[in-house]
Amino acid sequence: MSSINPLNKTVDVGKPLPITPRKDRILYLWAKRTLDISLSLIGLIFLCPVFLAVALLIKLEDPKGAVFFSQIRVGCGGKLFKMYKFRSMVSGAELMLGNLIQQSDVTGAMFKMKNDPRVTRVGRFIRKTSMDELPQLVNVLKGNMSLVGPRPPLPREVSDYTSYDMQRLLVVPGCTGLWQVSGRNHVGFQEMVELDLKYINEQSIWMDMIIICKTVKVLFGADNAY
Repeated sequence: MSSINPLNKTVDVGKPLPITPRKDRILYLWAKRTLDISLSLIGLIFLCPVFLAVALLIKLEDPKGAVFFSQIRVGCGGKLFKMYKFRSMVSGAELMLGNLIQQSDVTGAMFKMKNDPRVTRVGRFIRKTSMDELPQLVNVLKGNMSLVGPRPPLPREVSDYTSYDMQRLLVVPGCTGLWQVSGRNHVGFQEMVELDLKYINEQSIWMDMIIICKTVKVLFGADNAY
């Protein structure tokens, strides 16, 4: 079992199964980073009114609560980083997780609960439209996330990964990916891993653009987000 070391901010990824090498990987990574910076900057500028509106709604429902929520996630190569979101749960929600962990609606090393009692009224709306994830554009600018890639897992989830599952950590995690456009919360953990490995082996700028376009409809009320 892999373990998280909070001192050096890394995770032992063991000996993952080989990923098919890409001859054009350096060019692709350069183009991908350029796309990430360009689109995240454009998004942050044009979505400023949305950021302000969501922040206001969160404060109106819970004046004493924080607008933003940060959480430690595991990124490329096992490096830990802070991922940002709009707060969609009651204050102290993480302390309540222990009583709910067995009620997960998805299988495997991740937790998702459709009727999570910790989610606020505003939280249900911004989760359904995925607006709670818009602050991750800051993570994209910082370089610890990409627009497209495997979703960054929690350290407790990684502790249950097999060496096969660890391959998800071979690339920079993303705000969206094949998992999100292929069923999202209706897809189990192992299916998510297979979709992530398929993306890692076949990734290209064209594929990234297709996934981004398919993700846009989530912002207009996809019914499988929670």
